[in-house]
Amino acid sequence: MTTATVVTAAMLAIGDELLSGRTKDKNIGQLAEVLTLAGIDLKEVRIVADDEEAIVEALNALRARYTYVFTSGGIGPTHDDITADAISKAFGLPCVHDDKAMELLGAMYERRGLEFTDARKRMARMPEGAAHIPNPVSTAPGFIVGNVHVMAGVPSVFEAMLDAVVPTLATGSKMLSESVPCPHGEGDIGGPLGDIQKAHPDTSIGSYPRFSENRFSTEIVVRGRTTEAVAAAAADVRQMIAALDRKKAG
Repeated sequence: MTTATVVTAAMLAIGDELLSGRTKDKNIGQLAEVLTLAGIDLKEVRIVADDEEAIVEALNALRARYTYVFTSGGIGPTHDDITADAISKAFGLPCVHDDKAMELLGAMYERRGLEFTDARKRMARMPEGAAHIPNPVSTAPGFIVGNVHVMAGVPSVFEAMLDAVVPTLATGSKMLSESVPCPHGEGDIGGPLGDIQKAHPDTSIGSYPRFSENRFSTEIVVRGRTTEAVAAAAADVRQMIAALDRKKAG
């Protein structure tokens, strides 16, 4: 049997507004959904303030641990948009006004009859040598440096940038899953289900309680990267349920 390829990712969401509750993050769920479909495991999400040292510390920890890191927020035109500076510092690179980004933004503002102010020019800043992530929504590009993909916080722009990035990524074996309905509550299945998990370390077994008609039940979901592994664990789950049925009936 071939070894399943595992590609991992983390997300760093940046912005005081996320931590204060002024903005409700939508990008985490979008990223998780898209990466799952691509066979990339989103393993960790951190949210940090608009603080350069906090961003640098979190980014350096995440980029050393995972295949890819995706950031959102902090690449706009205002004084607190410091993500480009922090990413540059983390990589030990100068933060520069990228020539191609300046050209794209300058042309866009000229078409709109608006002045290309110093504040707007901030959106062209990125680590020297970074590759662009195209932005079909509002022109200002995101950028890639090392294994880090830096994208906007505005959900529509984040989604558009993500659509451009995903086809360029190495992807892993997609996660397979099988759901097993269980008429027993988590209090009844906790012990034996834990034993099944230990017996099938190449799977992940989750239990999700339900309450209906004054009784608890559970949906058990077995996840794994091979059909054989998922089927074997699911079979043991069904045997567990049958044993509990007999015990309660007797």
